Amino acid sequence: MPASEPVLLGRKRVLPSCPNPLFLKWLTELRDEAKEKGLKIQYTYQKAISSLNKYPLPLQNAKEAKILQNFGDGICKILDDKLQRYLRENGQDAPIHSLPEGAPPAGRRDNNNLAPSKKKNAAGDHGKEKGKGGKGGRGAAGKRKREYVPQKRSGGYAVLLALYRESQLPGGKGYMFKMELQTEAQPLCDKSFTVPDLGSKYTAWSSVSTLIQKNLLMKTHNPARYSLTEEGSALAERLDSAERGSKDDPEEVRSDREEEEEEEEGGPGVVDLTASDNEEEKEEERIQPAERLTCVAPPRTEADGTGDAGNTKAASRKPGAGSLLPGTYEIILCVDFIETTGGGSHHRKQELVKELQRNGVNFDVRKLNVGDFLWVAREKVAPVPGQLRAPAARELVLDYVIERKRMDDLCGSIIDGRFREQKFRLKRCGLRRPVYLVEECGTAASHLSLPESTLQQAIINTQVVDGFFVKRVQDVRESAAYLTVMTRYLTKLYQNCTLMCRSRELEGDGGSDEEERESPSCSLISFAEFNHGAVKNKCQTVREVFARQLMQISGLSGDKAAAILEHYNTPHSLLTAYKRCVSEAEKEKLLSSIRYGKLKRNLGPALSRTVYQLYCTEGALT
Repeated sequence: MPASEPVLLGRKRVLPSCPNPLFLKWLTELRDEAKEKGLKIQYTYQKAISSLNKYPLPLQNAKEAKILQNFGDGICKILDDKLQRYLRENGQDAPIHSLPEGAPPAGRRDNNNLAPSKKKNAAGDHGKEKGKGGKGGRGAAGKRKREYVPQKRSGGYAVLLALYRESQLPGGKGYMFKMELQTEAQPLCDKSFTVPDLGSKYTAWSSVSTLIQKNLLMKTHNPARYSLTEEGSALAERLDSAERGSKDDPEEVRSDREEEEEEEEGGPGVVDLTASDNEEEKEEERIQPAERLTCVAPPRTEADGTGDAGNTKAASRKPGAGSLLPGTYEIILCVDFIETTGGGSHHRKQELVKELQRNGVNFDVRKLNVGDFLWVAREKVAPVPGQLRAPAARELVLDYVIERKRMDDLCGSIIDGRFREQKFRLKRCGLRRPVYLVEECGTAASHLSLPESTLQQAIINTQVVDGFFVKRVQDVRESAAYLTVMTRYLTKLYQNCTLMCRSRELEGDGGSDEEERESPSCSLISFAEFNHGAVKNKCQTVREVFARQLMQISGLSGDKAAAILEHYNTPHSLLTAYKRCVSEAEKEKLLSSIRYGKLKRNLGPALSRTVYQLYCTEGALT
C-alpha cells in the first residue's frame, strides 16, 4: 500500500469577509464620493455597507438585497445599473462574487476603498500613514478612526478570549451558550458576569452588547449562541498573543486611552494593555476569580451504585463564580404546596407533613411547576450586620424529581390524559432521574373506574417503556419514610461535591449518557431556571400545540405524533395535503404508511382514518 501523505497542521483558512465584494466596492465608492461632497447620504451608504458585511450569502443581483436592512429601491437600482455595466464590459459570464484581477480589495478602511479618481488626494492627505501593522500618523484630513480594543480583564476582553480559545480546541464547535461562556470567561475577568457591583446595575456581561455593535461578536439561534466574527477573531488572536506574552504580534494592540493621549501629544505612544478605557473603571473593586476546584464524590458502594468514572469527568469541569463548595450548602427537600393544602384529603396531606417533621427532615413548601418533590442544594448565608434580611441564597436543583400518584389519582389522570402529559413534561424538565412514587389506596381500589389490570399495565409501561424509576408504597407513612431515606442518602452522596451551575441550554452536551447516570452529577440547574422552564402554560409554537392536539387522540403516542410532525409540522400543511387527495379513500389512508418508533412500524389505516375525521369532518363528530 502506498504510504499515506503527511498530515498538514495549521490554522483554518480565513474566509473572505464578504461574499459580495463587488457590491461592497461600489457602495464604498458611493460613500466616499458623498463624503467628499459633504452629502448626508454618506451615512445611508455606510449603514448599507454594514448590513452587507453581515450578510453571509452571495447575491445574484441587487434586488435580492432588499431583504437587508438599509437597502431601499434607490440603492438597489444604482447597484443593478453598475452590475449591468460591469457585465457589458467584462462579458455575461464574468464572476460577480469576486473582484477582477488587479482591483483593490473591498474593505472598511477609507484609503483602500476610495474611487480611483480620489486615491491621489487620499494619498496626499494620508502620506504619513504607514501600511498594515504600522503606527500610522495623521495628515490634513483629520483624525484617523481608532480601533476598539476592550480593556484588559474587562468583560469584553474575557468574552473575546474565551470564545477564541474554545475555537482553537480540537473539535471545538465554534460557538458557546450564555451560561457556558460566562463560566469560561469569569477567570479572565475582574468583575462578575452575574452579580453587579454595589450601587450599579451593570455586570461584566453588559459589555457583550458593545462587542455586537462593534461587529466583533455574533448572536444567533434560540437559545442564543455566541461566536466571533472575522474581525473579532483577529482581535482576540492578538489579545491572546499579548496575554501569553508573545513577542511576534503581527499588529500592536492599542488601547483607547493610548490613542487619545497620542492625539493630544501628536504622535504614537507605547502599547499598554493594562490601561483603562475610562477613569471610573480604575476605581471599581477588583473581584478575584474563583479558584479552580475539583469535585470529589463518595466512593462506590453497593447501595448507591456510584463509581469513580463519573468523578473523573466531573473533576475535569471548571467551576465558575457560581460554584458551591463542600460545607457551604445544605440539602433541602422541596414539597409542592398542592401536596400539603387544597384538593383531595386534607387530613392525609397534613399527615405527610407531620411524618416529615417527626423524622427530622429539613423541608420547604413551595410551588413546583413540575413534580411533587425534589431536592435543592441551598447555599448557607450568614446575616450581614446592618441589614434587615440575609442575602438571597443560591439554590441548585439535584437531578432527582418525584411525581407522587395514588391509585385513584392515577386512574383519573389516565382517563383525562394528564398522565401522559405529566410524563412528557417530566422528561423535558432538565432533571436526569425522575421517579414515580405510586401509593396504594387500600379498599378504595375496588371502586375505581378502570380495572386493576389496566392500572398495573400503566405502571409497568412507565418503568419499562418510559424509563422512569417506580417506587411503590402502601400508605402516606411509607411515602414519608421513602422521602426521609432519599433526603439522607442525597445528603451523604453530595457532601464532598463542589457543585457548579449549568444551563438547560447545555442539556445536549453529554449530560444524559450512561457514564453520567452512574455518578452524582455536580453540574446542576438553578432552581429559578428549572421552575421557570417547567411552566405548564407558557407560550408554545404552532408545532408544539399541534403535537399536543394529536396526542389527545386515543392510541396516538408521542412517537406517533413526532412521526406525523416530520411530514406535516402544522395543521395547515396537513389540511393542504388532504386537499391534494383526489378521493375520500386516499384521504383516509394518507397517514397510514408513515413509520414511527425504533421498529419503524406503520401508523396503520385505522389511526389515519381517525386523524382525517378529526380534522376534516364539518360539524360535530359522532
